[in-house]
Amino acid sequence: MRILYYTGKGGTGKSTISCITSIRAADLGYKTILISSDPAHSLRDVLRVEVGREATRVVNNLYAINIDPVKEAAENYSIIVDYVASVLKARGIDESLAYEIASLPGMTGVVTMLKLNAIAKEGYDVIVIDTVPSGEALRYLYVPTIIGRISRKIMKMAMPFAELGKVVEPLAGIPAPSKEVVEKEVELLEMFEGVKDLLLNRDITSLRLVTNPDSFSIANARRAYIQASIYGLNTDLIVVNKVLPEEVRGSYFNEWFSEQQRHIKEAVNSFRPIPVKFLRLFKRELKGIDDLRRAAEELFGNEDPTKVYHKGEAVKVEYRDKYLEVTYPAPFISKKEIEVERIGDELILRIYTDAGPVDLVIPLPAIAFKLSLKKAKLINGYLHLYFGE
Repeated sequence: MRILYYTGKGGTGKSTISCITSIRAADLGYKTILISSDPAHSLRDVLRVEVGREATRVVNNLYAINIDPVKEAAENYSIIVDYVASVLKARGIDESLAYEIASLPGMTGVVTMLKLNAIAKEGYDVIVIDTVPSGEALRYLYVPTIIGRISRKIMKMAMPFAELGKVVEPLAGIPAPSKEVVEKEVELLEMFEGVKDLLLNRDITSLRLVTNPDSFSIANARRAYIQASIYGLNTDLIVVNKVLPEEVRGSYFNEWFSEQQRHIKEAVNSFRPIPVKFLRLFKRELKGIDDLRRAAEELFGNEDPTKVYHKGEAVKVEYRDKYLEVTYPAPFISKKEIEVERIGDELILRIYTDAGPVDLVIPLPAIAFKLSLKKAKLINGYLHLYFGE
């Protein structure tokens, strides 16, 4: 099975590139499903097929599904939200505000990831995801790591005693969680762990960044690449979309063409050794299966788009003499742009980008819990953390 995660700034054409990839994979004989959580229903517009909450057949071997994050959360996880809201209401918070606070931040990305856990068991060869895996949503992948297997076992053992909490409710002043709430929390943690295992497996999952040949979208792709690298996702391909063709030279668009060529060189140099592919700006919008097939020919040629184009370095943990060294890939970062702080069993990385600071919360390996952070060094695009007694 292959999972291809397409992301990019709004308007770069990531939905179109996702559709192009899916159609080519299906034409090669792979049973493929295309997933989107875009509330704008862009899959329907690009494919010219009505796509709903259930898997819809598009062409032979290709199915598509449009996830509604709000409905998915309401149907599957409302029991947890209801309980958290009841605790907040017991503390005097207005009911409508309590539900707003109780809802998971980054809900769209989180629900898409949890849906992936179920779809991955349905026998598809290729899963193409058209969404924006925000940093907030990616952090939830590490909830099972932080809480750990021991916590889950304790929660399971505690289930039979959950109802005893009702006895102390009047004293505590807040409602106790029911057995159903605890069971759903354990189920949610196990689903997160399943998704995390899928996404961090470099033979199964690849992140692909879609950008346009302009400074803003390339900078946005860099930020996404930084976050993905630190969180352990493998970026295997960059797609530069909407490239002006050679025939516009000498016309009204001559300066645009020259500017784009400069940004294309910048993108190729920036993301090396990750391969970069280009797709020209067509005379009109790509809509319908025939248009997308022609674009697939231009973008992939005779290649299989499901192959792993590049496999980068993962996080390394190793002992050296009397200290532990943890190494994270940290592309595009200089010493002046990063601050490192340890808070308990987590590492806070503050990265200063041209769009403002980005905070990343990273759980440390369990082996580092009893050690203290001695120093941090940035060497050739890698962040080296040293822990000692």
